[in-house]
Amino acid sequence: MTADVLPHFLPTDLAQTLAGAERLVTTCQSASMVWHAWGNVAAPALVLLHGGSGSWTHWLRCIGPLRDAGWRVLVPDLPGFGDSDLPIGCSDVDDLPPHLHAGLLQLQTAGRCSTAVNVVGFSFGGMAGTLWLAEHPQDAAQLVLVGAPGMGLTVPERIPLQGWRHLPTLQAQEAVHRHNLMALMLHAPESLDDLALHLHTANVQRDRMPRRRLSSTDIVARVLPLVSARVSAIFGEHDALYRGRLSELAAAMPLMARHWGQWHVVPGAGHWVQHEAALVFNATLMRILSLGDAVTRDAKL
Repeated sequence: MTADVLPHFLPTDLAQTLAGAERLVTTCQSASMVWHAWGNVAAPALVLLHGGSGSWTHWLRCIGPLRDAGWRVLVPDLPGFGDSDLPIGCSDVDDLPPHLHAGLLQLQTAGRCSTAVNVVGFSFGGMAGTLWLAEHPQDAAQLVLVGAPGMGLTVPERIPLQGWRHLPTLQAQEAVHRHNLMALMLHAPESLDDLALHLHTANVQRDRMPRRRLSSTDIVARVLPLVSARVSAIFGEHDALYRGRLSELAAAMPLMARHWGQWHVVPGAGHWVQHEAALVFNATLMRILSLGDAVTRDAKL
């Protein structure tokens, strides 16, 4: 266990909020996975899974409030992203469940988190969380999907993302990063501030799993009925993945889940809802988590 190193470009107030982080490392199939942790090790654990081409920093604006609300917040860099290794043969989300399961068990065995676990997955992380808990239902009591793809619902127009690695100058690359953030991740132009740009730029540069394809399939829709955890969902009103189809998704998801919880839409937000509308998102997530705890306690009585 070592102190975590925060990104140098964080605003002072956010850096102070995230001070005291722990950097924990687990291993599976000879690959290391880095977890970033905050809060009391005896508190209920909340695992936050980031999106594709991302890292733990997708959750920067959520960690402090969730920790202060009494959670042990665990935010891994998924295999192939951030500081974590890309395991040999790992090419898409369906290769991740063994690493998440082994990592959680190692943290629990080492006394770094409790056995009371909830999972929140954003985008690619929502896919990872669904597949993980379908294979290892004992690992968590609740799953919250945030902007998760893999539902088999496509939008009429393809999201116009652009490549950047071939561009010769940082200025040209930055222009593409700005374009891609507005095309997929954010809705309001004012949300594309220096912090969002710095986070995105740092994250995409460390993406070593670029050819993943399962997000465009119905893999989550097919696997969700196998998940025994209570399932809820939070989506941004203007999520680019479901433009014009969010109402269909709202009707379909409760029918997919064995144990359905709640559906929430955050007004005015895009795909990266927990960053763009952090105050509303955090309050919504805490309501879902508190109700889930109450349901679990009642079931044990």
